[in-house]
Amino acid sequence: MTAPVRVRRAVAADADAVGAVFLACWHRSYADLLSPQVQARYDEASAVALWRRVLAAAPDGVLVADVTGHGVRGIVRFGADPDDTRHGHVFSLYVHPDAQGLGLGGKLLHAASRELRVAGHGMATLWVFARNDAARRFYAAQGWTPDTGTRVEEAYGEPEVRLRRNLAEADVRK
Repeated sequence: MTAPVRVRRAVAADADAVGAVFLACWHRSYADLLSPQVQARYDEASAVALWRRVLAAAPDGVLVADVTGHGVRGIVRFGADPDDTRHGHVFSLYVHPDAQGLGLGGKLLHAASRELRVAGHGMATLWVFARNDAARRFYAAQGWTPDTGTRVEEAYGEPEVRLRRNLAEADVRK
């Protein structure tokens, strides 16, 4: 897939496409990370319903990677860190498994970082599953480093580590 990519704000009409990207990641990218019971929480209808709620609640903090001829293939959701509102936070970043490795995640993460920086955040955080080696390598290549934060959310039952990025030092002009 070498088609042009446009990173843009998500709109309500993107809910079906965003739900499909999320569901593909949930079932394929997390197949070895999450238990079958946790994976079974989302099907097509519940994934779309989740993203309809997200897009209705925080439309300014959601960007999509819209690939010409292929539609929405990635999404990033970001905003103020709920644990420390002085910092920004990336709540989620999903790229359809069929489109991973094409640079969409980097484009989305750079765009979200730029938006967070413009909003006055000099630092940003995100959570990643501790055993998600591919995602951890991706984030490390983007300049995100682990801090001392760890958690296990009851909903997922899987250890996570917090990553941090100094946005003031980041090249967020891309």
